[in-house]
Amino acid sequence: MKKTTFEITKMDCPSEENLIRMKLDGISSIANLDFDIPNRKLTVYHKGEVDQIEKSVIELNLGGKKISTEQTDQTEFNENTNQKKLLWSVLAINFAFFIIEMTTGIISKSMGLVADSLDMLADSFVYGISLFAVGGTLIKKKRIAKLAGYFQITLAIIGFVEVLRRFFGNEKLPDFSTMIIVSIFALIANGICLYILQKSKSKEEAHMKASMIFTSNDIVINLGVILAGFMVNWLNSSKPDLIIGTIVFALVIQGAFRILKLSK
Repeated sequence: MKKTTFEITKMDCPSEENLIRMKLDGISSIANLDFDIPNRKLTVYHKGEVDQIEKSVIELNLGGKKISTEQTDQTEFNENTNQKKLLWSVLAINFAFFIIEMTTGIISKSMGLVADSLDMLADSFVYGISLFAVGGTLIKKKRIAKLAGYFQITLAIIGFVEVLRRFFGNEKLPDFSTMIIVSIFALIANGICLYILQKSKSKEEAHMKASMIFTSNDIVINLGVILAGFMVNWLNSSKPDLIIGTIVFALVIQGAFRILKLSK
């Protein structure tokens, strides 16, 4: 058995962990994956050469780089039987907030909330692909990933077009209070998701809890929409909302391309 350690600079929340797990799924030489999110490290226990594993990690464009490979005597690893149940919980929370933010975003005319809802949907896709493909073939998983990626890109492009229309048009100001209140609840929901995922690890490996301290993309987005809400009210302009919407749509498309890489 060999132990190879990778540094993955863009791995800062459980979504990236799931993307990596899906990408490496199907490589028969892998015995176990050990994630250290706070330190952006992944340790792969495997047999044989590491070339295929290293190639797959690099293809995700998460800043993956091999640090070391060494022999190890470890052959037994702890399996978490509750992982599927916990992933279902996180999926439900993310999808529920996708619906809530999409609905309130349309009603309040906030592109920031609409974009944030798509970010929640993106996380739902990541966890959903993991769950629905459990026990299935690699071909099935890749097909689901391709559909999810293209669907996400389509929604983001529609969002970009709407941002442009509002930027050059004369639209009513978004409801800043709705933007702030809903984003605060979304921020809390992201914290709950990270807490739930922490329970899937032993206390000695509580990197999910530590990951709550790190600034994940989801939390930055929530704070960005909250700030945009205050700016809309202060400047009496819809521009802050459109700016944060554009930034989030770009992040959503970036995430979609990562998902599409799983279908190759």
